[in-house]
Amino acid sequence: MIPFFIFMATMVITGIPTAVLFIPWCWLTGNVLPLYKGTRFMLSSSCRLSGVRFRTAGLENVPSDRACIFMSNHVSNLDPPALISLIPGRTSAFMKRSLMNLPILRTGFRQGEFIAVDRTGNAADAKASVVAAQRVLAKGVHITTFVEGTRSPDGRMLPFKKGPFFLAMAAGAPCIPVSIHGTEKILGKGSLRMHPGSAHVIFHPPIDPAGFATREELTQAVREAIASGLPEWMRT
Repeated sequence: MIPFFIFMATMVITGIPTAVLFIPWCWLTGNVLPLYKGTRFMLSSSCRLSGVRFRTAGLENVPSDRACIFMSNHVSNLDPPALISLIPGRTSAFMKRSLMNLPILRTGFRQGEFIAVDRTGNAADAKASVVAAQRVLAKGVHITTFVEGTRSPDGRMLPFKKGPFFLAMAAGAPCIPVSIHGTEKILGKGSLRMHPGSAHVIFHPPIDPAGFATREELTQAVREAIASGLPEWMRT
């Protein structure tokens, strides 16, 4: 429990001044970058001090001249801190609507242009989320999404949700497949027991949606890319 306590304590110690200083600054100036950089520092410091070591590969594959859609597998609650800490530039993300309603945090999420999603399967809600994400991409801000829609209970890849691929086909933004493993051993699903260890994050070459005739073909290409960076047992 000690690593988890260190993680949460660091989040609080660094998160409170970040919110107090930079949320009002964003209100006054419209500049969200100080808040975003402060949040990245909070997340990376919390991981590092609790014994999480990032092993990163492929960052050179990320285009520097346009917004991308980062599509990752999802095995642990540590995956979002890992990705947001590592992605070059600023990224928004799809986020459960319940998290967007948390006091104080919801203000920061809205200032960062994070996008609320529902798991109801309602087509109108899904379309609204895709339209909001297109507006974010048009501003030059990346989108990060965990394409399985939820954490895998055992680390093995789950079926992918359709929404991120509708977005990719509509926006024409490059898809960056991301493979994450190791975090499932550090902080497993449903557990508060945290173990120091290495989180492996692999950024694959961009995939252009324009090269695919259908959403299903694009989905399969992204799935194969993500699987290629995972241990064999996680690919099924």
